[in-house]
Amino acid sequence: MTRQELIQQIKEKRSFLCVGLDTDLEKIPAHLLDTEDPIFEFNKAIIDATKDYCVAYKPNIAFYECLGVKGWLSLEKTLNYIPKNIFTIADAKRGDIGNTSTYYAKTFFEYLNCDSVTIAPYMGEDSITPFLEFKDKWAIVLALTSNKGALDFQSIKNQEGKELFKSVLEKTASWGTPENLMYVVGATRAEQIGEVRKVVPDHFFLVPGVGAQGGSLKDVCNYGWNKDCGLLVNSSRAIIYASNKVDFADQAKNEAKKIQTEMEKILFNKKFF
Repeated sequence: MTRQELIQQIKEKRSFLCVGLDTDLEKIPAHLLDTEDPIFEFNKAIIDATKDYCVAYKPNIAFYECLGVKGWLSLEKTLNYIPKNIFTIADAKRGDIGNTSTYYAKTFFEYLNCDSVTIAPYMGEDSITPFLEFKDKWAIVLALTSNKGALDFQSIKNQEGKELFKSVLEKTASWGTPENLMYVVGATRAEQIGEVRKVVPDHFFLVPGVGAQGGSLKDVCNYGWNKDCGLLVNSSRAIIYASNKVDFADQAKNEAKKIQTEMEKILFNKKFF
């Protein structure tokens, strides 16, 4: 998917919501466990319920890999079921030497036909640039995350006093463009989103942490907005596990609609459409 196509989806749906498909067999409704493929049946129902309110889906690959071959088949079926006009993110956090990264890229871009994949930048240029060689595909680089251990490394300062995450932003931005490179920026560090935006003013951000993790959508937009919206705000648990009963899809729809309505107000106030 191209940048312009993504922006058009945001305008048409009046939303920049990404729904995270972190599908856990221990959390899905019990009545699905008797089906042939519980993971896919759950995802299918969630997609049907939320596809009108989101512009992206983000399966967390670990939830599928842990199930072996069956998990990979569930993932493939899920990705094939997602409407073609919705952006897909393989949340895989890959990052390895050049030839290995090339094969990771082939896995997610050619075999699974995802639009993007998340990447850990620690190993440097040859862990990222292979993902940038695929037409209309995206690398989403971890920049400033919202997990507890994020500050162990990301805020370390060099001799000039520059934090590591800013060095990562500056360096990686020179390898790609706003047309094929995004950044993961956690919602729970709202003020620092503004610092990231100063370094990479034109790139899209994938922002996890809104919802169950306590991040504020209003704060994310105040600090992270750019002229093209520039934000894909992810919510996983708050939507997909809104209920663990037979009405789980309806409750997921309600939660997605609630967030989309808030986003529509923000987009209107920003004069985005």
